[in-house]
Amino acid sequence: MTLTAAQPGSTTDQVLREIEQRLLWLATAIVDHANRVRPNPSGLKVGGHQASSASMVTIMTSLWLEQLQAEDRVSVKPHASPVLHALEYLLGQLDASHLTTLREFGGLQSYPSRLKDPVPADYSTGSVGIGATAPIWGAIARRYVNTQLGAGGTGRQWSLVGDAELDEGAVWEAVVDPMVAELGEVVWVVDLNRQSLDRVVPTMGATRLQGMFAAAGWQVLTVKYGRLLEELFARPGGAALRARIDEMSNPEYQRLLRHHPADLRRLLPGDGPGAAEIDALVADVPDADLAAAVRNLGGHDLAALRDAFAQIDDTRPTVVLAYTLKGYGLATEGHPQNHSALLTEAQLHELAARLGVDPADPWAGFPGESAPARLLADAAQRLRRRSYEAQPAPQIPADLGRTPSGTATTQAALGRALLDLNRAAPDAGRRVVTVSPDVSSSTNLGGWVNKVGVWSHEDRRNWFADDAETILHWRERPSGQHIELGIAETNLVGTIGELGATWSRWGQPLLPIGVLYDPFVERALEPWSFGIYAGGQSILVGTPSGVTLASEGGAHQSITTPSVGLEQPGCVTYEPAFALDTEWCLLASLARLGRPDGSAAYLRLSTRPVDQSLAAVPADPAARERRRRHVVAGAYSLRHDVSDPGVSLVAMGAVVPEVLAAADRLGDLGIGADVVVVTSPGLLFRALQARRGLDDAATWILDAVFPADRARPMVTVLDGHPHTLAFLAGVRGVPATHLGVTKFGQSGDLASVYALHGLDTDTVIGAALDLVD
Repeated sequence: MTLTAAQPGSTTDQVLREIEQRLLWLATAIVDHANRVRPNPSGLKVGGHQASSASMVTIMTSLWLEQLQAEDRVSVKPHASPVLHALEYLLGQLDASHLTTLREFGGLQSYPSRLKDPVPADYSTGSVGIGATAPIWGAIARRYVNTQLGAGGTGRQWSLVGDAELDEGAVWEAVVDPMVAELGEVVWVVDLNRQSLDRVVPTMGATRLQGMFAAAGWQVLTVKYGRLLEELFARPGGAALRARIDEMSNPEYQRLLRHHPADLRRLLPGDGPGAAEIDALVADVPDADLAAAVRNLGGHDLAALRDAFAQIDDTRPTVVLAYTLKGYGLATEGHPQNHSALLTEAQLHELAARLGVDPADPWAGFPGESAPARLLADAAQRLRRRSYEAQPAPQIPADLGRTPSGTATTQAALGRALLDLNRAAPDAGRRVVTVSPDVSSSTNLGGWVNKVGVWSHEDRRNWFADDAETILHWRERPSGQHIELGIAETNLVGTIGELGATWSRWGQPLLPIGVLYDPFVERALEPWSFGIYAGGQSILVGTPSGVTLASEGGAHQSITTPSVGLEQPGCVTYEPAFALDTEWCLLASLARLGRPDGSAAYLRLSTRPVDQSLAAVPADPAARERRRRHVVAGAYSLRHDVSDPGVSLVAMGAVVPEVLAAADRLGDLGIGADVVVVTSPGLLFRALQARRGLDDAATWILDAVFPADRARPMVTVLDGHPHTLAFLAGVRGVPATHLGVTKFGQSGDLASVYALHGLDTDTVIGAALDLVD
């Protein structure tokens, strides 16, 4: 008995199916051309993912042709980028000439990119788990822009997620964050094809996923079966068939897809209690209908997807678990090793014949007056976004005019500088937004939070407002400028990345600053780096840092973070030694945000109290400005008062007091010492590279702080790995010793910990004497 659902559906669905099949062809041909047609002199693998793209074609057809609105934003799973580019082509956004350039230098990127693809993607993806969560932080950023500046617009934030991507911890850190449960514009569609890179996933995880999302407050919609299977389920014996498929392991189901219809008919009933009923049910179903029915999952049924999307509850985030087939419609469908498999030439021609495409004209579109062309034209018109007038980045003062005195920490100086900026430059201050993973009070942001309030999309009552012993006032309101997240660092950097992209999305630059403990910067580094790659401009503050934490012990003593500025593209790193250095570095970093030629920044701060008189800030305005220019350029000379020094002491951050004490004692021994304070090793390294023609940075700072006539043996010192400053000996080619942290430490007082790692004054003096002996 022929299945009625196997017959053509509505006229619209027939047209959508034509478009879906063309997308399947184009995505497959894009990857094929990159690997088999385009010359490849190096012989290196080009790659691409035909099977992973195929599993998404129905979902993306449904979304782009029926669901999406102009202001919606979509994060597309990395391996479906060929489908995205095929859609862009059919919608008239991408010229056909680009379809042959997948993974070519200057062509279509391997994965969707906001900055490098000819049609900018809404979200860059490719780092598994990070692109999936980006629309969550994009939703927060848009809400923030709306409440603060009235310019973020509306629209859903969609994520198209591979089911294996849900193994990433970053996904669940985002899903369970308390702020996320109220983001009704967030919709995830999970491509539940039950295959990963190497294998068919052995267990059925959908029930577990449903429970995990529901427990986090998400609406869960499951699109498991299409109309063909539902029709069979409604017939006598259908309940037994549903139970059989529901209880079937993933590998067994995938293997069924690879069988000839005659074998499928024999194997489908199984040997359980319902086998006879199933056998009778499918006995008179034609081979073609039976084969189509078994693979008729909800993620490939336009009507089932349409029904699911109509049920989305916009008061909370939604996840749609859409069952699909990896390799849908391809010869590799369901094969456990189809992840990176390419169709053979014969298989590609067979696909072309089945889809009615001429392989000699692979990029042919639809005739202009055809029904698919008209539907695509209507969708293109609907999806055309309005442009936003770009607002210029606010003017940031270079110097707030204060000269700190007494004893202070660079960590506390951050909060003080933000308050001073708010007073001195309110237009800039209103665009500052701080973000913290539950460490606001312990990183000295309390005063700032009390002043500007905590951001929420609605006013919330502060139940401790009348408690006289409450120092940190938690006033949550739409005008607040501090966003408090849960303790997951990945969520923090995801949020500041999207807040740092509002200038390019809606023409509204923000000045986002994320503050976390420096030992956890490395945990956040990969997603933060990916956010910079995607165009997010933000400031990450790591504090407190280094073994200067002392009593916190080796578990919390960051060692490698000082070299971030040397190694992270798109980022300028500062590690100031004094409060005024901190202010100047912060202001310089803020001035780089929210502009096409801007960059991110990382500030590594400390809780060590330091006598601010050691900074010897010049009183003369011109000399003060000269000092400021040197600080923000990467280094300054703090001591150069001897005519013929015997050694150069170069220090960064919290250890400057030890180095100054060493200079004094060396002087008592008759050895004059210059003292240079480094604030940014990354800027100095760029200057050194530029001197050799390998960068376009200015080089004047090297001559200013390391003049040729004062080139002497050098000792470098920092609370971090000594390789960070080791390159400085090459500025003048002098012998050098590099002191720093190369092993895990332990809890203790500061003097003991410094002595353990060779950061104490005695070790600095010994290193200097060895060089000049």
